[in-house]
Amino acid sequence: MDPQRQKEEFQYAYVCALAAHAGLNRGQFQVDNDSIDITFQAKGHFGMGRIRSPMIQIQLKCSSQDLIADDVIKFPLKIKNYNDLRGEDVVVPRYLAVLLVPDNLDQWIANYDDHIVLFKSCHWLSLRHYGPTDNEASVTVGVPLMQRLTSATLFQMMDRASAGESL
Repeated sequence: MDPQRQKEEFQYAYVCALAAHAGLNRGQFQVDNDSIDITFQAKGHFGMGRIRSPMIQIQLKCSSQDLIADDVIKFPLKIKNYNDLRGEDVVVPRYLAVLLVPDNLDQWIANYDDHIVLFKSCHWLSLRHYGPTDNEASVTVGVPLMQRLTSATLFQMMDRASAGESL
């Protein structure tokens, strides 16, 4: 398998494990023409929100490059993805998730008799309030290391979506 495709598949597995732990359903569109790789949905009434069966959508990116500087991941995002993810005029909250993996494929997973460990870490960013740019090819966005994507974070994102908001 192509190394980039391996990264994509690994990240799907990573975020799907988080979503399963958070009790969320997952869905994917056959065609990714709106920069959405995966959608998560909660069933029925969720949290204290007013919106039933809330959803969130995520663009997945995975890299083994050293992109960390000043407590952020400096991620070069294609302008199409940037424009699709930014703005407040979408019904479903959208997020960018960047998974950092070791350069060596053999270090992505550690298997033990009683558990498995996935390496390394995934972080998220909302581009909801980002404005337009004059860039034509890409925009480097800063994904804070403190915004770690976890099952609890997915739960919080869904809770905010049920209230008609996003993080």
